[in-house]
Amino acid sequence: MIKSLHARHHQLANHQRQIEILENSVSDSGQLPTFKKKMESVGKFPLRPSKIEILQVNVGYMCNQTCKHCHVDAGPDRLEIMQRKTIQQCLDILKKTKIRTLDITGGAPEMNPDFTWFVSEARAIGVSEIIVRSNLTIMTANPKYHSLPAFFKLNGVRICSSLPFYNASKTDRQRGEGVFDRSITGLKMLNEVGYGKPDTGLILDLVYNPSGAFLPGNQEQLQRDFKKELKQHFNIDFNSLFTITNIPISRFLDFLIDTGNYDDYMEKLINAFNPAAVSGVMCRNTISVDWQGYLYDCDFNQMLGLRTEFPAGRHLDGFDIEKLEHREIVTGQHCFACTAGAGSSCQGATI
Repeated sequence: MIKSLHARHHQLANHQRQIEILENSVSDSGQLPTFKKKMESVGKFPLRPSKIEILQVNVGYMCNQTCKHCHVDAGPDRLEIMQRKTIQQCLDILKKTKIRTLDITGGAPEMNPDFTWFVSEARAIGVSEIIVRSNLTIMTANPKYHSLPAFFKLNGVRICSSLPFYNASKTDRQRGEGVFDRSITGLKMLNEVGYGKPDTGLILDLVYNPSGAFLPGNQEQLQRDFKKELKQHFNIDFNSLFTITNIPISRFLDFLIDTGNYDDYMEKLINAFNPAAVSGVMCRNTISVDWQGYLYDCDFNQMLGLRTEFPAGRHLDGFDIEKLEHREIVTGQHCFACTAGAGSSCQGATI
């Protein structure tokens, strides 16, 4: 209990530190514009939802990897795990609302002891789309996870997996020694049961994050490159590639500060602000739930401790979809990442 309270205190202090850094962004030319002012200048503030279509549930921060760009700060030492009671609350909400997409994330969500129960129950109550954000290597990490591809197939799960690049050097530099080879093994295991193959209906998507302080390249071109290289060298198939801009929070924020790239990166994001990208940002159709059942406008706000607007409800206990669909979305400087260039969301570029 004492250890848990200490971890919670440390987490809150880290949230406050990150928010202060973001709010006090400075450059040689003076104070950087706030996201609010930028949105006001194009007539898009306050930002509001369209319709809640996705319940994104973070079932815990424990992971078998410790990736340098991870905005969750996930790793083997994270003990935050969603309990079955909270998972049941998520299921109850899915059952009584018209939210038909469940997006399960982590950490490595498969490490939650109730993960397979959650997926099976969600399918049983009629959730039409279940997305699992798998890191691929979890399927090779321990024999108890070797059956995951068959389980995913049985439940018609859509797999969305991060793969920094199509070669070992860039991937291992970002995610750890040997991760690329284990990821390739995981992809082959999924291909063997039909994922990513034509006419199977088993969707396997990949996610690309830049390895440094720059914006992702063109999503369509990167998808062509990934498909060509993975097929030619490893005979691997997948459906789509999504590009996601690195958000200046958590480990990536620390990286930017440690390397002296923070101000330049923030200016890059602000200068690339694209009003056309705003309509497709994930916070407009998604509600994010943390391991304790608290509600957030997106997974990134969750990592900063920025809960949904108070009148709309801040926990599963008071989940009111009508109020949530009319709330004002909580924004900050980190939101420039999702509105830069072609935009960024959990489903890739927004335009």
